[in-house]
Amino acid sequence: MAKAKAEALELIKQLPDDVTTGGIIEELFFKQQVERGLQDVQEGRVLTHQELKERIAGWRKSAGR
Repeated sequence: MAKAKAEALELIKQLPDDVTTGGIIEELFFKQQVERGLQDVQEGRVLTHQELKERIAGWRKSAGR
């Protein structure tokens, strides 16, 4: 947990002085999502381009588009 706190503090230090609380939260959330995506790649939870196109087509069809 100490590592996560140190990384969050370092990210915050790099933001402009006039950043809002919302801006800080957005940056932390973005960092979390990138890290989650990289973990997914390491663990093989990925889709090919074709698989993604097929999923999107299915979503569009189920939405009546």
